[in-house]
Amino acid sequence: MRKFRLPVVLGVLALALAPLAATATAKQASPRKKFVVGFVVHVKGNPFVQQIIDGALAAGKDLGVTIRVAGPPGFDADAQLKNIQDLFAAGADGVATSIPGESMVKALNQYVAQGKPIVQFNLLSRNLRAPYVGERATNSGRILGGLIAAKLGGKRASGKVIVGICAPGFPVLEERANGVKQGLSIAPKFKVKGPFDVKVAATDNYAHWESLYAANQDSKAMIGLCAPDVASLGKLNRKVGDKVLAGGYDTTAENLAAIRAGHAYVTLGQNPFVQGYLPVRMIYDALAKKVKLRKGFVESGTEIVDAGGATEPYNLGHISFARVQKLANSKSATRAFYSRLFRRGGPLFNWQKRLEPVANEAK
Repeated sequence: MRKFRLPVVLGVLALALAPLAATATAKQASPRKKFVVGFVVHVKGNPFVQQIIDGALAAGKDLGVTIRVAGPPGFDADAQLKNIQDLFAAGADGVATSIPGESMVKALNQYVAQGKPIVQFNLLSRNLRAPYVGERATNSGRILGGLIAAKLGGKRASGKVIVGICAPGFPVLEERANGVKQGLSIAPKFKVKGPFDVKVAATDNYAHWESLYAANQDSKAMIGLCAPDVASLGKLNRKVGDKVLAGGYDTTAENLAAIRAGHAYVTLGQNPFVQGYLPVRMIYDALAKKVKLRKGFVESGTEIVDAGGATEPYNLGHISFARVQKLANSKSATRAFYSRLFRRGGPLFNWQKRLEPVANEAK
């Protein structure tokens, strides 16, 4: 029998195993897949919605995720669903979307059943089996109504108050309306009228508010429930000599300009950065960390803004009005201010612990 020396045998064995070792090393060195997340909004081009998009893009940059933004120019649930279907067909790993209509839900639940990560933001369906990121809508309305009532004299206040809604029937907007009425109810002598449909496009919105004022010139206050309203009311108030107390929602540059000029009193923000950033973070965690996306609600928070500045949620404190304006006009400043919420130790780092029943959104 032929005998082999041990060094020779070991050398042959090393040569045989070398390709396997190289393959294993190559696998270990291969970069992690870069995920693609679709981000579908209900009104593309709207200044407030753009603030949400900016939050999503910031999350994409922080997490190394490619963000594909889509959405119709106005409320169109069917068009929005088509955007989502196109994104998945093109290879998106997950999608975050607002839900402006129940016609979207059946198809989205089918994606969820297939294991596709879906998160909803800003506008929700309670029938969708996915988490939702947004404000606590009824409570925010309660805050706004209470602020208007207090400014007009509190429990002794009286007079007519006009409420406008840009998209009647949307749950979060109807909940805001209910909350506003609850907040105003501290003054039993108020006569609350509305909510009236004031449309969402800026020119239409102003025209509807102008018509409402023409028919209700004795109004003490006018309250809008959507992003364009404070700017429209500020423009109207300037025209009529600041005869009404104006309040509404969202911290767009246009709304803040109306407050700074003294033509509007208050606007409530709903942390659009969080509504954009957190859904992307949730989808990333589902894809990269295998976190299960359970149906539930994570509050984005309510910001209270008047000429004296803003009281921020999540213990971010009170900031000056100048800083509020800077945040509204600077993507980098906004990212620096709010992204700390998502860092280790921040209140939204372990967002799963803040997941509440969806019903809490309306409380």
